[in-house]
Amino acid sequence: MIEVNHIFKKYEKFEALKDVSLNVRKGSIYGLLGANGAGKTTLLKIISGIYKQNAGTVHINQNPIFENSSLKQRVLFIADHLYFFPNTTIKQAAHFYKHMYEHWNEDRFKELSKVFNISPQKKIQQLSKGMQRQVAFWLSLSTMPDFLILDEPFDGLDAVMRQKIKNLLIQDVAEREMTIVISSHNLREVEDLCDSVGIMYDGQLIIEKDLDDLKSDIHKIQVAFKHEAPSSFKKDLDILFEEKRGSVHLLIVKGDQAFIENKVSQLQPAVFDLLPLTLEEIFIYEMRDVGYAIENVLV
Repeated sequence: MIEVNHIFKKYEKFEALKDVSLNVRKGSIYGLLGANGAGKTTLLKIISGIYKQNAGTVHINQNPIFENSSLKQRVLFIADHLYFFPNTTIKQAAHFYKHMYEHWNEDRFKELSKVFNISPQKKIQQLSKGMQRQVAFWLSLSTMPDFLILDEPFDGLDAVMRQKIKNLLIQDVAEREMTIVISSHNLREVEDLCDSVGIMYDGQLIIEKDLDDLKSDIHKIQVAFKHEAPSSFKKDLDILFEEKRGSVHLLIVKGDQAFIENKVSQLQPAVFDLLPLTLEEIFIYEMRDVGYAIENVLV
């Protein structure tokens, strides 16, 4: 389990993190969402023990992570911007990882070679960005980590390889109860992976929920009436956004689905549809109070 309690991080006069707390359950996948500069990468590096917070605590399995070499044997961080030693081949990098991580699994390294299909004799820095990303996953998963921290992990990967890596991650979570924290700008990429999400803005965690709870609490509806909409149409509804297209009202409504359906159905509309929302749309509407523009996102 990952426990982050009231952490602050400051770079000279810039406050990158402001009283951030979150919890990640063992064997779950936690999605960390937010715009550029929200503080996601700083938080991930603190969770990984790379940076030290100015205040607050970070514990993994009830132990502090910073300068904890034995715990770091079980924690792997794949950065947004990858770095490999110059002129190093994949085979040489694997040899380095084998001597750095005591749980290195040589059999798995060989098995994963069939997934990534890159010659171990290749020099990593001569590979494309996407192939370097594959090597990072190949090496990291071969260390059999209990905790995998990922910063924009699918950047540069083609669609087939993204799905292969997702399958590997899900497999490790299911079989070994590996815990994953993943940050991504592409919300559609992580939507089918995450159990819970945290949304960051300006160095703060403004929302933290299970993904199912988040989706069940916000709804997109379209309603049309034979004549004018009744004056009581919107009464008692927590409307986040509304737009009218001809006779059709498009609404984003927060609250209990059964209550919303009952409320609108009583008015006997000519058209009433409850439409699914993507994680990307939920993110936009939940961020409405912190300066995000939400115009023209209804489809």
